Amino acid sequence: MRTINTYRSFQVKPFLLVIIAFAMLLHSCEQFELDETPGKSSLAVEPYNSIEELDLAVTGIFGKLNKAAWMTTFYVNGWSGDDMTTHRESNKGDFREYDQRDISASNGRTATNWAGIYAMVKAANTVLINMEGVAFPADAARQKELVGQTYFLRGLMFYHLARIHGRIVLPLDLEINFERPLATQAEVYQQIESDLLNAESMLPVQTNIGASNPNSGTARAILARLYLDWAGFPEKDASKYALAASSAKQVIDNAGDHGFGLVDDISTLYTVAGRENIESIFTIAYCSSCGLPNRKTGKLGLPSDPQTQGWQETFAEIRFFEDMPEGARKDATYHTQVPLDENDKATAGDPVGGFLEWTSFVDQQQPLFKKIVGPFEEGTFGGFESDRNDYYMRYAEVLLIYAEASGESGTAGAEAWKALNDVRNRAGLPDVGPSDGTIQDLAFTERKWELAGEYLRWNDLVRKEQVEAALGGSARNPRVSINALTNEPITSETNAIIGSLAPSNYFVPLPQTEVDRNPNLAN
Repeated sequence: MRTINTYRSFQVKPFLLVIIAFAMLLHSCEQFELDETPGKSSLAVEPYNSIEELDLAVTGIFGKLNKAAWMTTFYVNGWSGDDMTTHRESNKGDFREYDQRDISASNGRTATNWAGIYAMVKAANTVLINMEGVAFPADAARQKELVGQTYFLRGLMFYHLARIHGRIVLPLDLEINFERPLATQAEVYQQIESDLLNAESMLPVQTNIGASNPNSGTARAILARLYLDWAGFPEKDASKYALAASSAKQVIDNAGDHGFGLVDDISTLYTVAGRENIESIFTIAYCSSCGLPNRKTGKLGLPSDPQTQGWQETFAEIRFFEDMPEGARKDATYHTQVPLDENDKATAGDPVGGFLEWTSFVDQQQPLFKKIVGPFEEGTFGGFESDRNDYYMRYAEVLLIYAEASGESGTAGAEAWKALNDVRNRAGLPDVGPSDGTIQDLAFTERKWELAGEYLRWNDLVRKEQVEAALGGSARNPRVSINALTNEPITSETNAIIGSLAPSNYFVPLPQTEVDRNPNLAN
């Protein structure tokens, strides 16, 4: 692998880091709108003259991914699930709209997300157009990989946005078109599938540990997730369950070649030291010292109590927390208390002054996601930027897709049950079998616990049309926890649902600014 590309795992020669930083500075100053004039930006149509030019262009797309994903805006849809909530007041209004399923077309997080993702799409289109008819025979393998990465990133971003909005626009060129229509849902899925299949055929079998450079198994695993969504709401194409199962099984059968597997200790996944590991199917990597920090962790998951001084952005839902089976996985997912020093300040390591229980928080009584805050002994809880990576997809999910989709397609055998039980066993739970229920239902429930706090739960509720069951009535109301300040039960949820839980409200309105410029987007 050429040095110019390895910044994605942040092992870059100094002079290249300067070039990349300058390129990303230019990207950060770009207009993200779909009508950006190519001739006035770095996205001009001009065939590349060398593999180095292509490499730097693809590096720029990865840079845009980092800038789009470095804050929780990228995962704002996750607040719609029953596993997480945000602050009841303060400046978290855009998150609360998702939390309460009352999302306006003027939501700022929605607009920022849309803009950042389409900036990536336009950059990817530029690379693909500039490579038409261009060949670098001396670097043919590298050229193939870079073009494969471009298809992967474009397909991934179309998919990321489709999970929020459902129907989206699918620009595959650089044309300024104020009449571009929304694609149908089937067309959206078909385009994502096409891009990921192209990527799979071009990417190497294995890249780096953690796959911040995607490999062919990365593309196939995302395809498995796509097919699982495709089989559910809104398309409900049940034939895609078989494709989801076979795609996941293909990844499992070739896991060793791809460098994939389950880590033994789930708690190591959410540490800086363990951020590059075999469980990550695709990693969005961060590096604070390189100017690419992750700003979704640490203080953002703490309340604003004097002892913690958090940014009160991401909290755990009480009902979900209390329902989760006890064991190693729950311990790796949540903090229930904050260690204090002798001056009642949050501290790393063994406390001198004891612990502050979550039921004693003054600001907001909610359990904390250890996946967000980080282990206290690591020390990253004291800041709001870190080197922790994002796992866009983990191998555990591939195992659970295989189990669920095999059950739905009627092909579940011993291997599918083993996949489900491998995830359960790692969590400290016993094997389950046919006497415990259908494998698809058991796997769907297992996803609930395994992927808690990873911004994925809402998508599962949508595809299975389980939104009303999970969020309606008293479904996510806290149950038995006691407020240590009043010694009374906590009985009401933090941000009560005020929007519709019907399928007509499963997807988010497109940004009003985009609809104003292109009325066809309102259809």
